[in-house]
Amino acid sequence: MYAFIKEHLWQILLGINYLLVIFFSIFIVLKNSHPIRTLSYLFALAALPFLGLLVYYFFGQDYRKHKIFEKKSVIDSAKLKEWRESFAFTYRENKEFEEEFGEGVFKIYKLLQNNEKAVVTFNNKADILINGEQKFKLLLKDLKAAESHIHMEYFIIVDDELGKQILDILCEKAKQGVEIRLIYDDVGSDISAKIKRRLKESGVEHHAFMPVIFTRFTSKFNYRDHRKIVVVDGKVGYVGGINLEKKYDNSFKNKVFWRDTHLRLEGDAVGSLQSTFLLNWDFVSDSKIDFKKLIPKPLKEAKSTTAVQIVSSGPDTDWASIMEALFSAINSANEYIYITSPYLIPNAEILAALTTASRSGVEVKFIIPKDSDSWAAKYATDSYIEQFLDSGIEVYRYTKGFVHAKTIVIDDNISSIGTANLDYRSFSINFEINAMLYDTKISSKMKRIFIEDLKDCEIIDIERWKNRPLSKKLKESFNRLWAPLL
Repeated sequence: MYAFIKEHLWQILLGINYLLVIFFSIFIVLKNSHPIRTLSYLFALAALPFLGLLVYYFFGQDYRKHKIFEKKSVIDSAKLKEWRESFAFTYRENKEFEEEFGEGVFKIYKLLQNNEKAVVTFNNKADILINGEQKFKLLLKDLKAAESHIHMEYFIIVDDELGKQILDILCEKAKQGVEIRLIYDDVGSDISAKIKRRLKESGVEHHAFMPVIFTRFTSKFNYRDHRKIVVVDGKVGYVGGINLEKKYDNSFKNKVFWRDTHLRLEGDAVGSLQSTFLLNWDFVSDSKIDFKKLIPKPLKEAKSTTAVQIVSSGPDTDWASIMEALFSAINSANEYIYITSPYLIPNAEILAALTTASRSGVEVKFIIPKDSDSWAAKYATDSYIEQFLDSGIEVYRYTKGFVHAKTIVIDDNISSIGTANLDYRSFSINFEINAMLYDTKISSKMKRIFIEDLKDCEIIDIERWKNRPLSKKLKESFNRLWAPLL
């Protein structure tokens, strides 16, 4: 018997593999997920013996979406309703809002209001921050000036030269009596045990988002907290693409120039950032905090008149709110759509919206990296370029360094700055947050920034692109099959 097993071990293992493949294939089909995502997993299971099972084991299971996040969603809805009522007077009459901002903006506003009770606020001052050197200069100043509390939530916190500088400030402020609450993603961040002990000893409350424990490793790569939020005293807020790591700050003379965009907010929109943070704080911690106490009251006097609507999405929400907001914004375009994204792997809805807009006469331009930090994402992105070019979309590759900004500007009246990439993971798997800005001055500035960035880009020529090597086309096509999983 032993000799038989030894001689036919590979065949036995393959047989066990495909028995498991049949079982999991039936299970996947019965879940009635998106057909493209379903087919991607079925392809992985069928074409990659053993490896396909590992891919599904680590990335494909979503039991937490139904068990853990279902309870979170119920609690969040009740608290959002309570918070929304405190901001009731910031609403304008629907007719007045539509007349001032136009039908396209009005539809986005109503969509987000219905999806996740997203409040649109008008008493805001918004400053666009270009690259980490601008962001961190202001952030350090705001953190040092904190009097009541500091709330921070980041996908990546690294205790390098920059990270330690910021974490040192948090420790100092905590010793002064300022309440510090810190959330960091356990997969994205790299904070030493020594630094964590120092944070705790200083009085900094900190929690990892869905910690990775080796014995419970299933699906931990999915559902990551990709948000970047800072709230200081309920008065100043930050949101955008820049994490807490020195590679994001070009003043450190890094090997690769890092092009990114962030947003600093003052005004009622900070309440929206605060509410999003507090809901996640409830999720990651056992501490009970006074929700009402920490939500800032609406301002009596306007800082400025920029209309801002904060939209968050994740596996705990009923709707893919960010994706739907961008879909609605793209469909509202009459003149131009300018998009910057490090990963451009659109789902069918966004792909159809963009190509249709271009063929309808809307000027559509993309900026993507020439050199990516993920070869799989790069080839998956490249697989869409020919379709974009055939539709009349202009695609530019950033050559000065790595472009990590996630921005959209449309028709001088709609802008988006946030954490969501134009890919499957941001739309349906990770926790993301974007600021939708309805303001002609902000949009005009965003347009100028985009045009300025084009100076550091090369345009992709359609004829040269179509004549690229067959080996490259094969890599693109293969990675596109995995696009829903990337």
